[in-house]
Amino acid sequence: MSWLRMLLIGGMLMAGLNAHAAKGLVDIPPLSSAVTDLTQTLSAEEQTALNEKLSQFSQQTGSQIAVLILPTTQPEDIAQFGIRLAEAWKIGREKQDDGVIVIVAKQDRKMRIEVGYGLEGAIPDAVAKRIVAEQLSPAFKQGQFYQGLHVATDTLIKLIQGEQLPAPAKGQAAAGQQGLMHWLPILMFAAIFLGAILRGMLGSFFGSALTGGALAVLAGFLGATLLVMGLVGLAAFIFTLAMGGGQGGLPIGGFPGGFGGGGGGRDIFSGGGGGFGGGGASGDW
Repeated sequence: MSWLRMLLIGGMLMAGLNAHAAKGLVDIPPLSSAVTDLTQTLSAEEQTALNEKLSQFSQQTGSQIAVLILPTTQPEDIAQFGIRLAEAWKIGREKQDDGVIVIVAKQDRKMRIEVGYGLEGAIPDAVAKRIVAEQLSPAFKQGQFYQGLHVATDTLIKLIQGEQLPAPAKGQAAAGQQGLMHWLPILMFAAIFLGAILRGMLGSFFGSALTGGALAVLAGFLGATLLVMGLVGLAAFIFTLAMGGGQGGLPIGGFPGGFGGGGGGRDIFSGGGGGFGGGGASGDW
């Protein structure tokens, strides 16, 4: 009985330690766009440009490339974190497994290219290592994070395009813009709220123009193309200009659904079920 009691106590201690260790792991951020920057390393313009390029690539080919910039992956090694991230995000199509994730841990000065099963022929470990060593690392050493990511993702896109992969499913090319409808209530609320404030500060025309520009930039962050950004900005400008009063009561009884709240479901850019097995390469700068 004493041995059994010791085993039970030991098992409980191990379970407690494992639970404590699990709590110390870095949380996996939600996937809502091709580029997730938790460190504000990229400017708004850089993030929009990179996100638009990768989103359009996904819509045109079906394959997916995602970028994550985060402060640290500690206490995990970046390769271990990469597998956990890949299992959560499931970048790439379910049966094609044609996804790639570029991970940058800024405080750790580490980066990794995580390659899905279906692309291990197009992007073998040796090639991923060269991209890390010859394109990402030199740029990051100079503090040129956007330039490094821009060049590296261009290379990854060319490698994937050279692979014989099935075309995207019918209607998939418009999926990103359909996903924008998920945010339409928020965009409308932002136009009303921001428009009323800016009209009161700057006057009807200039306040409406600034509101339209702000909504266009917001749509870009949500994955819209330049054409859709322009249409959103124009619609917000006309809508705000047509608003009456300018300083009347604002409908601020509550944000519909909340910003970034637990709406659940798929957002602008989401994984398609792709699988990963540890292919890729890591490096530092």
